Amino acid sequence: MNTDHIKGVIVPIITPIDKEERIDEVRMRRQVDFVIDGGLDGILAFGSNGEFYQVEEDEMERGLQIMIDQAAGRVPVYFGIGAINTKKCVRLAKMAAKYEIGGISVLQPMFLKPTEAELFAHFKAIADAVPDTPVLIYNNPGRVGYTLSAGLVERMAHMIPNIVGMKDTSGDMTQTEEFIRRNRDIGFKVFGGKDTLLYVSLCCGAVGGVCTAGNFMPELITAVYDRFMEGDLEGAKEAQFKVNPVRLAMDAASFPVAAKDMANLRGLDIGVPYLPSMPSHPAAYEHIKDAMEKSGLI
Repeated sequence: MNTDHIKGVIVPIITPIDKEERIDEVRMRRQVDFVIDGGLDGILAFGSNGEFYQVEEDEMERGLQIMIDQAAGRVPVYFGIGAINTKKCVRLAKMAAKYEIGGISVLQPMFLKPTEAELFAHFKAIADAVPDTPVLIYNNPGRVGYTLSAGLVERMAHMIPNIVGMKDTSGDMTQTEEFIRRNRDIGFKVFGGKDTLLYVSLCCGAVGGVCTAGNFMPELITAVYDRFMEGDLEGAKEAQFKVNPVRLAMDAASFPVAAKDMANLRGLDIGVPYLPSMPSHPAAYEHIKDAMEKSGLI
């Protein structure tokens, strides 16, 4: 299985919606162009900041078709799966695999407290359903309440042929390092999942990052990766230090509204999040705006 395309800075693209909470095709296409023109290396449809947990299955397929069509082969488009139920995940994986995608990303089930045997069976069932499609594990303990162990990831990477990589959003660099160290013998592709740790992740052997910042400041987050790949480590570190104050300002707002607020501040006309989320309260909004002004983004 060719995985050469699985690298770089991938954006979990935000999902613009209309007043009926259907995907706004015009604004979706415009956002695809914005991130590609900004230098991103891939698009993840329906990641966490894409509000996957709000989108019905038919709308997911429609949105995926729009993104693939607009990307037009310029960058790979990946499909995010975050359902709890194994059968639903399999169904979504099969749907996505009908299209020209770069791979699928699968989040561990939220709300539940599964055993490692249950998790192995869950991921294997999904991967086995789409044997010709690259599968990336998505470890996000902050959102689901538990982490995937290094031992479990090692077993899945070595025993399930099309599980070829992962995104680690733990923020625990020891864990990220272990995911890389234990699986480097098979070319397992690990992405950093924290925008503020992209530089450090690359230093440890990550192949890139899945970065929310790509939605509203692609030129800043891609500079970290591009300078690192050019061998300019000092330049990459300074680029990271330019990203961090803006990215950390997002913490003043509730998840996941900050990404859309920041995109709107850059004039992208993304609109509002799905209910019950609402645009940031005035104090958080001003904090975000101030950080963006200081960085020269607005």
